[in-house]
Amino acid sequence: MTTAFEPAPDRTGGLHDTLSDRVTAELHRLILTGELPAGSALPIQELAERFTTSAMPVREALRRLAGLGVVEIVAHRGARVRDLTEEDLADTYRMRLTLEPLAVSLAAERSDEAVARKAMEALERHERHREAGDLERARRAHTDFHFGLYRASGSRWLLRAIEPVWQNSERYRFSARRAHAAVHRSATDALRSHEEHVHILDAYRAGDAAAAERAMREHLEGAMTRMQAAIS
Repeated sequence: MTTAFEPAPDRTGGLHDTLSDRVTAELHRLILTGELPAGSALPIQELAERFTTSAMPVREALRRLAGLGVVEIVAHRGARVRDLTEEDLADTYRMRLTLEPLAVSLAAERSDEAVARKAMEALERHERHREAGDLERARRAHTDFHFGLYRASGSRWLLRAIEPVWQNSERYRFSARRAHAAVHRSATDALRSHEEHVHILDAYRAGDAAAAERAMREHLEGAMTRMQAAIS
C-alpha cells in the first residue's frame, strides 16, 4: 500500500510522483522527527520558501496531512501541527485496536508464504536500520511490515480506515523514542517490540487467525502503554 504522501513503490525515500508529494513527504518527516514539534505554526509562505516552491504544493501538503490528522487547519488562523495529548493517544489506539487485529486475522485466513517472506524481509530491514540509527528508513520498513500483512487481508476499506490512525500514532511513536532514549530505555523497548512482531508473523505464517489477532492486540496494547509512559 502507498499512502497519500509516500507514492514511492518501495518506500525507500527515493521517488515521488509530484512536487506536492515531495513537499508532503518532507513536511511529514519534519513533524514525525520533532523538527516541527506539536503546536508549531505552519505558515504557507515560509514553508514555500523553505522547500523552494510555490504556495500551491504547500497548501496541498497541508490539506493531505490535515486529512490524516497530524495537522489542523483553522479558518482565518492558518495551519499548525496538532498537539500530542494522552486523550488523543488513547483515542488513536482505540481505533487501531479495533481495526488492525481484524486486518491481520483476515490476512492469516489467507496466509501466503510469499507475503510472509516479504514481511520478514521488512522486519529484518527495520532492525538493521534501527540498529544503525537510521530512524527514517526504520520507520518505512516498520510500515512495510505492518501494511504488507494488512494488505493481505484483501480488504481495501480496512486499509483506508487504518491509514489515518496509523499516521497519527507515528507521531507518538517517534515522540516516545525520543523520550525513551533520554532515559536509556529504548533498547529494551525495541527488543520487546521486535519479539511482538515475530509473534504476529509466526501466527500469520501458521494461518492461525485467532493467534494473529491476539498477537496484534498484545503488540498494540504494549505500544500504547510504552507511549503513554513516555508522554506522561
